[in-house]
Amino acid sequence: MHKRPFGVDKTMVSEVGLGTWQIGGSWGVVEDKTAMEILQTATEAGITFFDTADVYGDGRSERLIGKFLTQHAGKVFVATKLGRGSDPGWPDNFTPEAMIQHTNNSLARLGLEQIDLIQLHCIPQKVLADGAVFDVLRELKKQGKIANFGASVESVEEGLLCLKQEGIASLQVIFNLYRQKLITELFGKAQEQGVSIIARVPLASGLLSGKMKKSTTFDVTDHRNFNRNGSAFNVGETFAGIPFEKGVELTDELAKLKPEGMTLAQMALRWILDYEAVSVVIPGASRPSQVLDNVAISDLPPLSPELHKKLEKFYLEKVAQHIRGPY
Repeated sequence: MHKRPFGVDKTMVSEVGLGTWQIGGSWGVVEDKTAMEILQTATEAGITFFDTADVYGDGRSERLIGKFLTQHAGKVFVATKLGRGSDPGWPDNFTPEAMIQHTNNSLARLGLEQIDLIQLHCIPQKVLADGAVFDVLRELKKQGKIANFGASVESVEEGLLCLKQEGIASLQVIFNLYRQKLITELFGKAQEQGVSIIARVPLASGLLSGKMKKSTTFDVTDHRNFNRNGSAFNVGETFAGIPFEKGVELTDELAKLKPEGMTLAQMALRWILDYEAVSVVIPGASRPSQVLDNVAISDLPPLSPELHKKLEKFYLEKVAQHIRGPY
């Protein structure tokens, strides 16, 4: 597993991390035993970066990671998020009192004295622009409760707002073959300021695995069922904002471009790591075998310049027009 520098202090983390939204339970049921096997497989394979959030399974993801850390203390860089919890809920989540309480709750669930990274979790743009939430984060860092702070954002505009804030360590963004605008509009500015990029939804909620058909169905608890049109939260978090049936059509066509000996998912993940601005990509997993498939991309060679040009053209001509939601 190759590593890349992360954050203000350039801590070295695995370039392939683990997103833990799945084990929270919003992708269908993942039993506790399976969740622990996923975490164990990840660390054994060299992953040192876990991304979670207080809202994943109403704290379940954090609790499972906390249980895992009792036997693996100091081996994992833990990134969590706050701002989307239901207690007290929007807009009261963004008061200093609520943010401090949410941080304390995450510390308790994770069993940590200090969280490596806490991120604002896709909060309203007007709250980001006001900037008071960043003052709270700076105070939490000063108190030693967090080592770094960042923001998970939904659009380039939100990312640029965050880059104005002193001390920000990272931006977490939706970045995949179906969401390429950030390359030219955000990455350069983040690099200039030494702000790390965390790439989420790297396989477009599984679309880029190439294994889905228009007839594919999802569990009632799976966001790919209840949020495919943005009825629960930003539609961009589900299938990268592309209508599911159109996404299947596009993916079938995209698969024709993959190199010999590489799966579509491997090409999609390798493409992300080919960008120097990206510190870590965080594919999730609902079973241990998926972790191993994801880890394997760290040892793959970069895609050719010719293939990169084809993938850019495919996005511009066939994908961009179908993206919905903030971008």
